[in-house]
Amino acid sequence: MPATPGPSVLSDRVAQIPPTVFSEMSALAVRTGALNLGQGFPDVDGPASVVAAAVEALQAGANQYAPGIGVPALRAAIARHQQRHYGLTPDPDTEVVVTTGCTEAIAGALLGLVDPGDEVVVLEPYYDSYTAMLDMCGARRRPVTLRAETGFRPDPDELRAAITPATKLVLLNTPHNPTGTVLTREELQLVADLAIENDVLVVTDEVYEHLVFDDARSAEGQVPIATLPGMWERTLTLSSVGKSWSFTGWKVGWATGPARLVQAVLAAKQWLTFTSGAPLQPAVAHALDHEPEWPAALARDLQARRDLLCAGLAEAGLPARLPEGTYFATTDISHLGWEDGRAFCLALPERAGVVAIPTQGFYDDADAGRQLVRWAFCKEPAVISEGVRRLAAADLAR
Repeated sequence: MPATPGPSVLSDRVAQIPPTVFSEMSALAVRTGALNLGQGFPDVDGPASVVAAAVEALQAGANQYAPGIGVPALRAAIARHQQRHYGLTPDPDTEVVVTTGCTEAIAGALLGLVDPGDEVVVLEPYYDSYTAMLDMCGARRRPVTLRAETGFRPDPDELRAAITPATKLVLLNTPHNPTGTVLTREELQLVADLAIENDVLVVTDEVYEHLVFDDARSAEGQVPIATLPGMWERTLTLSSVGKSWSFTGWKVGWATGPARLVQAVLAAKQWLTFTSGAPLQPAVAHALDHEPEWPAALARDLQARRDLLCAGLAEAGLPARLPEGTYFATTDISHLGWEDGRAFCLALPERAGVVAIPTQGFYDDADAGRQLVRWAFCKEPAVISEGVRRLAAADLAR
């Protein structure tokens, strides 16, 4: 029978949140057969030994519920990872929780820590799950805009002005998606000083923590804000295996920090997924302990792909800012005469056989992001080369 028209069944809190642009643009790529240079998933899998560890766990019977907080072996491996890379020593029993990807870690952190009416300072452009979860929490967003004309760096005065007596936490993302900015120690120190001065919590999404390139590493590279004086006590650090070990489909992430903040994540997580893939957790522990060099090799490879993409975009008349980390580069398309990046991206499959991601939906300040487009270089070099060849051959002007 045909569907009967009627009122929306969506709750108000969900209805007010637009669908994620990543699903829309990936579906557009499938529908048109275009090359997907938009969504950030790699073309190749991570280490074979990690896949073998997952198969071994499956065959050994790790097929029932894992503990809600995560299997002990993985929590211990996460603690060792934090100590090895950053000198942090979280207690694996109370200061580490395993989540269903970093996306659930974000949801758990915000649902567990933020009340309706609380203000949350967030860097924009932002990963769209941030704003969706803040809206579900009833929080008030206080954006600090990373502007293209200033190299996507946070303005100190805007950051100071964003914090008010109603601010509950600052939500950071470094290395930053979609701009590729890696926050410097000086920039993080300002956030730390403001957080301590105003007794504010910090939640930091560091899912791209190992994917930092040479031009940023020469200036200290990734610096977790939790390592700065006085910040461990008020910082919840989020990450996952997905990006740095090329297992995005496994959706295994984590949160580390003081027990009171980790407990807040767990208090929300128990009503979300309760637990995450049992046989994948021992395999992720294997990745952290036995494949520690994989992310560094991946970062070197990604840097070459970044350079290939950015050079090709420039030749196609789409010069991009050279990102310091992540999978992504950003182009301003205003010189092509398009009204906005979304219109450009919707037309791109027909004009060039390529899909990209418009970034305007990641801003509260629509003018700051209206004509910016994000490209992903976590693809095989042949795919990148073909994509930029198609762009160079196309008429991209409005």
